[in-house]
Amino acid sequence: MQRICVIGGSRYFGKLLVERLQATTGHQVTVINRGSTGTPAGVEHLVVDRNDEASLIAALGSRTFDVVVDQVCYTPVQAAIAARAFAGRTRRYVMTSTIEVYDPATAALPAVPAGTPVPEENVDPATWLAAMDLPWHDEAYLEAHYAEGKRQAEAVLTRAGSFAFASVRSAHVLGGGAREFTGRLAHFVEHICQGEEITVHENALPTVFIHHEELADLLLWAATATDFTGPVNACSDGLLGVRDLAAIVAAQAGREPVYRVVAAGETASPFSYDRHYAMSNTRAKELGFAFSRAIDWLPGAVDETLTASATLAASTILAVSTTPATSAIQAAPAT
Repeated sequence: MQRICVIGGSRYFGKLLVERLQATTGHQVTVINRGSTGTPAGVEHLVVDRNDEASLIAALGSRTFDVVVDQVCYTPVQAAIAARAFAGRTRRYVMTSTIEVYDPATAALPAVPAGTPVPEENVDPATWLAAMDLPWHDEAYLEAHYAEGKRQAEAVLTRAGSFAFASVRSAHVLGGGAREFTGRLAHFVEHICQGEEITVHENALPTVFIHHEELADLLLWAATATDFTGPVNACSDGLLGVRDLAAIVAAQAGREPVYRVVAAGETASPFSYDRHYAMSNTRAKELGFAFSRAIDWLPGAVDETLTASATLAASTILAVSTTPATSAIQAAPAT
């Protein structure tokens, strides 16, 4: 039996991870979040803001864990709070990180030739500097510095010293239909179904993806089945460019994509990149995790999104068709 704490775990692949942990015989699961959503029956729920160090420590009480999985650590300040709060409480700490740490537009990083998958050592958290005095509490600043916040959070937890630390650097996550809160796959579905333009860079470079269920499985593996430390890249096999993705959406929708080409540096549709930072998943494979191929699960993910979009459209039409009538009845004078 393992005692596992998940920080976050209220939506998308984090919620799926909690469900998978609960379904694994013998594990005791505790979820920490601000209480915006509930947890499955049998899962301990601590409602607390992880940014409030005193409240977090008070909520933890005397609890200890075998593993902590941190789904919502975005800054070095949050990482430092967690390092202090969980010192002596856990033997292992796993943080969900991101492919964006490799984006050369967000930091001075070693150059990797286009087409060469980027290995974990391109961003070494053991040597990365962390700056606590930056305005990490400012939402606009954090949004603009998302990649750097993740790099520095990894750096702080790597140096914490009181537990073994691992980070899972996730590729672009797709799948889940209505649950996929980023809306990036829905962007392609809606634009292609409506005949609207997909904007792409002239020399758009490919990237890597992972299905939300596969990421939940990998996080489960990282928490319960292995003791690796340091960063590991999480991406399905196979590079895909923005046109590849649009072609799969178009095939599932029975439509033809319409493209508009933009110059390098200009804003384009999601997953159109004018710079290379597609990850290598070699380390995870060597550690024992088997990945699927993106082209095998992507059509199903598109179908889920098509279904979710159709359901939303039907609900909207129903709401529009009934609201005026209801309003007219309410507004009519008594006779």
